[in-house]
Amino acid sequence: MKWFEKHPMSMIVVGILGVSLSAIFVKYSQAPSVVTAAYRLLWTVALMLPMVFGSRNFRKELAAADRRTVVLCAVSGIFLALHFTAWFESLNQTSVASSTAIVCTEVIWVAVGFLVVLGGRIPKMAAASIAVTVAGSLMIALSDYSAGGNHLWGDALALAAAMFSAVYTLIGRQVRRGMSTTVYTFIVYVFCALSLCGATFFSGQSLTGHGMSSVVVGLLLAVFSTLLGHSIFSWCLKYFSPSFVSASKLCEPVAASLFAMMLFGEIPAALQVAGGLVTVGGVLLYSRVESGQAGRRAAGKEAARA
Repeated sequence: MKWFEKHPMSMIVVGILGVSLSAIFVKYSQAPSVVTAAYRLLWTVALMLPMVFGSRNFRKELAAADRRTVVLCAVSGIFLALHFTAWFESLNQTSVASSTAIVCTEVIWVAVGFLVVLGGRIPKMAAASIAVTVAGSLMIALSDYSAGGNHLWGDALALAAAMFSAVYTLIGRQVRRGMSTTVYTFIVYVFCALSLCGATFFSGQSLTGHGMSSVVVGLLLAVFSTLLGHSIFSWCLKYFSPSFVSASKLCEPVAASLFAMMLFGEIPAALQVAGGLVTVGGVLLYSRVESGQAGRRAAGKEAARA
């Protein structure tokens, strides 16, 4: 681990590869989307159990969680379950390039939620970046509409997945102020897994009978996309600025599209590529604006202390 601490950029690369492989693994699953998502979360919870219960501090923090915190984590877990289900189904309906580009607009919907629900204010440049992102998504939708089939429905599901993830993120920002990342994510993942299992049963489906390959896909998603993907990005915040980590996540649509081209022969159309670039550019612009705001707030606090 010390080598990685001296070379943290290598972990950024690992994180990008981890999240980029998520869309690829899903394509190989033979199970329904909700079942694939359930496999991923069940494996994730199982892999986290020794870490959480093997630490005295984590056990104490878990036992000390109050009812309000647990309820918020439960709601967060439900929206995370909705995110996974909608996005996995999106990948069954449209291309990896379109789905990953649209789902990465989560940060934009977090900003909209902050404005509408929490009464926040958005600078003009941030509003412009949101408009750019929406324009890029519409270009992708137009390209997929011309292609026919269920691509447009897949784009809509990816958009819904981004919005569900935004709710999960907004709740997390409130809850994590008094909790460690490990305990918070563990509680959320438990409720997410329970929600997905419940949705599977209520929809008349089964967690079994989908072949060993689907179970393996769930394990690969848990290891690479969750633990070596999202968790690695959280670890990298210790060594890099939030804006850099956020910007690095935008490599996911590019890397995932390249994997899809090589493995599935998915060659995106020119308008689809242009829309993806515009969408990612809008998200990157917003990340820079948010980073600038955070820097100014930090400078203001330092000046006030002085």
